Amino acid sequence: MSLLKDKVVLVSGGTQGVGAAIALAAGREGAAVAVTGRRPEPGEALVATLKTAGTEAMYVRTDVADVAEAQSSVAAVIKAYGRVDCLVNSAGLTSRGSLLDTSPELFDQHMAINVRAPFFLMQSAVADMLTRRAAGTIVNIISISEHCGQSYLAAYVTAKAGLAGLTRNAANAHRFDRIRINGLNIGWTSTEGEDVTQRRFHGAGDDWREQAAKTLPMGRLGDVDEIAEFVVFLLSDRSGVVTGSVIDWDQNVIGALD
Repeated sequence: MSLLKDKVVLVSGGTQGVGAAIALAAGREGAAVAVTGRRPEPGEALVATLKTAGTEAMYVRTDVADVAEAQSSVAAVIKAYGRVDCLVNSAGLTSRGSLLDTSPELFDQHMAINVRAPFFLMQSAVADMLTRRAAGTIVNIISISEHCGQSYLAAYVTAKAGLAGLTRNAANAHRFDRIRINGLNIGWTSTEGEDVTQRRFHGAGDDWREQAAKTLPMGRLGDVDEIAEFVVFLLSDRSGVVTGSVIDWDQNVIGALD
């Protein structure tokens, strides 16, 4: 397979969960892959896995909440590979907080990671594409919760809804530059991070996935590999001229009432 043959793909937050699955899928499709994250251990382990599979890969230690670090991660990839063809913004914060109990500090954390970081990562990547007068693609991992979400996700929803708007705005601004920008509103997905979240905030036990599956139409949570394949499709020329789309990737239908 070669959907991303000879492309350079940067995956923000690509060291675990959805981001790691996207990095692996991009590598299988022929891309050189750069991943960022705060913790070197999983980042370096993932790069080792990619290289073992024959993928050219690098890890850039990055805290995307720091704008300078986020921008420097793009610069590091350009220095190593000469360009960034594709960007995936998958880094995210899901800590809980309602309208009444969210502190200014928690609100600012959500804005910094879930919307400000993608903004400035896109700014840096698009600037590189424009300098080279080259086409490019970007996919933002958003959330089905951006439509409304649970009451305990007030700050998260605010930031993700902002990212959805940013996705459309940037796509419109750069459509004539042949830079396609799309977003994916993913639903409830089984990841390492979700396991931590369920245990920390909801007192979940070891069988939480099985219990959750019983409540879902398809009888299971979303799978990171399925999401990754869809993201690779959006990054590739196979998705044609599609831009400015924020796609609901979920098993529940928004607006439906039983």
